[in-house]
Amino acid sequence: MLLVAVTGGIASGKSAVAARLGELGAVVVDADQLARDVVAHGQPALVRIAEVFGREMITADGALDRAALGEIVFQDPDKRRELNAITHPAVAALSEARFRAAAAEDPNAIVVYDVPLLVESGTRLGEFGLVVVVQADTATRIQRLVELRGMTREEARHRINSQASDAERLAIADVVIDANGTLADTRAQVDALWDSLRSRTGGEASGGSDRSPAEHDGDDVAP
Repeated sequence: MLLVAVTGGIASGKSAVAARLGELGAVVVDADQLARDVVAHGQPALVRIAEVFGREMITADGALDRAALGEIVFQDPDKRRELNAITHPAVAALSEARFRAAAAEDPNAIVVYDVPLLVESGTRLGEFGLVVVVQADTATRIQRLVELRGMTREEARHRINSQASDAERLAIADVVIDANGTLADTRAQVDALWDSLRSRTGGEASGGSDRSPAEHDGDDVAP
């Protein structure tokens, strides 16, 4: 199994890159989906969030109030670190289980971990055979957040600033995908990357993402 991390800041184009790799045959594990899974109703991480941040973070039906929690953690780096200390270990354990399952099914699988917070977690770099950073400049990302997600420019800047810097991500990159251009330009780079990954595994890879290429992750700090 070849385990590849694909990371990038919010609105960088990371999800499009991961989705394309899934189309080409990679097994895609989505960290944002795992982050939702570990705070589902009754999960230990959700119980801990209620203890640390207050019962008001839980809705009447027992679900996480993501908007309320987001208002707290995006404004306060210390609170964000407290949240990450709860969710990151749970996500790490679940992701490792998914990686093992993929390897058991196909020892030659190319497994892509679509993970926005790889730099922020700071503990998992040694797991990956390759780290792919998807890069787009700040102006492009702000424009995407405003046009595609309905944020104000101030909200967009705040979300970008709440994550690792471009320099921090580029420092861990084995491969950089430039996603400033068109989707076709980005996909061409991904296709070339796929050919390189297949040459490393010595054969065909099968599998695919469990989400539609039209879907995108939240790229958020909150689960």
